[in-house]
Amino acid sequence: MINLKSEEEVSRMRAACVAAARVLRDLSALVVPGVSTAALDSAARGLMLRHGCESACYGYVVGGLTYPGHICVSVNDEVVHGIGAPQRIIQEGDLVSLDVVVRRDGYIGDNACTIAVGKVDPEAKALCTAAEKALHAGIAAVRPGNRVGDISAAVQGILAPLGYGIVRDFVGHGVGKKMHEEPQIPNFGKAGTGSKLLAGMCLAIEPMVNLGTHKIVMGADGWTARTADGKVSAHFEHTILVTETGAEILTLP
Repeated sequence: MINLKSEEEVSRMRAACVAAARVLRDLSALVVPGVSTAALDSAARGLMLRHGCESACYGYVVGGLTYPGHICVSVNDEVVHGIGAPQRIIQEGDLVSLDVVVRRDGYIGDNACTIAVGKVDPEAKALCTAAEKALHAGIAAVRPGNRVGDISAAVQGILAPLGYGIVRDFVGHGVGKKMHEEPQIPNFGKAGTGSKLLAGMCLAIEPMVNLGTHKIVMGADGWTARTADGKVSAHFEHTILVTETGAEILTLP
């Protein structure tokens, strides 16, 4: 069932999403060569305390596995759900995806970005640019009366002509009191299909795109998804509110 948010719920969603955006903004500044992904996770926990929220990822259970990190930090060929580790050191030229999901006053704020560390390969840089452009194309397709497939088609319309692998195993989603609510929002699809968009819906739109194949493999930890061919991946995400006239990006700091 799709939950339409009341004015009071929208107010709480706005506060949670602003907190998430501030954590992501401040954390992004710490992504430099020599820092470990474990240090980034620890810093994120401190930033959440500073901004009046807590991690919605920490302790999250799926299929009997409990997520041990406060954020998802994924490097290069890691698509999503990478776990901070002290031995994983950021290097010049890396792509680092930060996925920050927080809970504040019972509501979720969810956003992500991929950071190019220093001088990166031009193909990797172009991938990031396209993924962020696709996110905003998806957001531009949001208005009452449109359908989820319009978002999916808009994202695909940016990425597919460039030959990138659009991840199929993970998709965008509704968001509210829970991290994952209906509807699911694939990053590929046909315009005019899927659930109708209604004012009051909160959606996490998140293109995940690989330089090579769309196929992924799961790591031994049961969480980290990697590209099947070892090529780099990029991930951008905003939580948005469907308004009477279009879309409001909630995850702005």
